[in-house]
Amino acid sequence: MKNFPKPLFIALIVLDLGLTIFLFVISIIMLSTMVGSATTAEAIANSTGLINFLIRDTASGGFVYLGAFVIPLFVLLALNIVGLVLYVRKTTKKEPAKLQDLTDEQKEALRQELLKDLQNGDNK
Repeated sequence: MKNFPKPLFIALIVLDLGLTIFLFVISIIMLSTMVGSATTAEAIANSTGLINFLIRDTASGGFVYLGAFVIPLFVLLALNIVGLVLYVRKTTKKEPAKLQDLTDEQKEALRQELLKDLQNGDNK
């Protein structure tokens, strides 16, 4: 993430969101058209444009729909999940505790442990 300038990174996120929303919308329209119709002929009659093409041309349209909308949607979602996991891991690294963050009891326990380690080191 350090290699990308901030405006480019924001543009990529916006492009990713726009593409994901577009693919979801086409898939939902296709699903609602097919489920809302009893037959394929009724689905063709109830649809226009791209959805009509995808339903009507089952030989090529099925592969067009699968290759242009379904597979890219799953790949994009998988990449987003992997990216989110990597981002969360990177941003939530544990930092060492500072002495002022410890309570008095924790400081006393730490002091006792250090004294014990020093005494054991002298005996060896």
